This record gives sequence, C-alpha cells and structure tokens, in this order.
Amino acid sequence: MASAGLQFFAFMLALFGAFGDIAATLLPNWKVNADVGSNIITAITQMQGLWMDCTWYSTGMFSCTLKYSVLSLPVYIQAARTTMVLSCILSAFGICITTVGMKCTKLGGDTDSKSHTCFAGGVCFVLAGIFGLVPTSWYTREIISNFLDQTIPESSKHEPGGAVYIGFISAGFLLIAGVIFCTSCFKKQQGAWIYPPKQQHFPSTQQENNAGYNLKDYV
Repeated sequence: MASAGLQFFAFMLALFGAFGDIAATLLPNWKVNADVGSNIITAITQMQGLWMDCTWYSTGMFSCTLKYSVLSLPVYIQAARTTMVLSCILSAFGICITTVGMKCTKLGGDTDSKSHTCFAGGVCFVLAGIFGLVPTSWYTREIISNFLDQTIPESSKHEPGGAVYIGFISAGFLLIAGVIFCTSCFKKQQGAWIYPPKQQHFPSTQQENNAGYNLKDYV
C-alpha cells in the first residue's frame, strides 16, 4: 500500500474536491452576462445556474428566481443537474469509505482489507470526478457555441462563470485522489509479482553423499 502521508494527501484533495463539487452545484453563476448599458448606475449582471437565475444591480440590489419547471429546461441543464448530484453523492461515499481504509486510521481490519477498502473509495472518487467533468465540459461547450453564434444578439450571450471553473478544479482533485487510492492497493501485489519469493534449493551432491553413506551402513 502507499504511505500514510500520500493517502492523507489524496484524502485532502478528495475533501477539497467534494466541497468544491457541492459549491459548484449550488452556485448560481454557471454563466454570466454583464450589461453595462449607457450608464454605469444602471449596470446589471445576470447570472444563470443549475437551480436559479440571479440578477445583481449596481445599486446593490440582488434578486434570484428559482427554476421550478424541470421539463422546460434545456437538456444540458437537466443532465448537469443529475450528474452533479451524483458526483456529490459519490464523493461523499468515497470520503466515508477511504476514512476506514487509510493506513493512518485504526478501522477496517488488516492490511488486505484496508487495501480493498481504499480501492473501493478510489473508484468512487474517479466516478465522482467523471460525473463532475462531463456537465462542466458540456455546459462550457454550450456557452461558447452560443457566444460564437452570429444569429444570437449580444445581450443574450454569456460567458463561463465562476461555478464552471470550480467544477473543473473539483473534478480534477477527485480524479487525482481516486487514482492515488486505486493504485495504492496494487503496489504490494506488484512487488510480489516482480520479486517472487526465492525457493531454497539443496545441492544434489549433498543428497547423493547422504544416500551413499546410508548404503555403506548396510554393507
């Protein structure tokens, strides 16, 4: 298995990734549109997220509207909702599982049981990272394609918001942590494959001498 320090480092990455995943899911700034207009006093910033749309005015007022209807949403937003929630659930499961399997904890039984537990937690982190990377990439693609579309007016175009970047970073943290935990349980077995146990071989001459000595006793 990997060292306790490396596993703790991977656990901290997974912890930051899980918190970032939850924050990216709840934040309303997946895409942002800043409309300054003719006067800076009337400038507004429109933000759209997975669950609500918010508008911030330069005067300090802030208003949000929840997206109650699911069927009226575009397909990529519905898919982003589902995959981000799954990513949060899997990352939470991975944290609970790896807490039992890490070497620095006294839970999980013997070394082999801990290695298998770490592998299961690493699989959860890898799946959580994939489920977090897919919606952020798809959402960013839709934003860029709409921004480059000449038929869409400038007032309706948006740019990627902070939640998208948080989602990308969190997915990267979860993937790295999952790879570390998954590979940690194979190092011991890999060492046994590369360096097989040496077998003790007794010299044949010694056995022949012993056999000859025994035959002389009967002559």
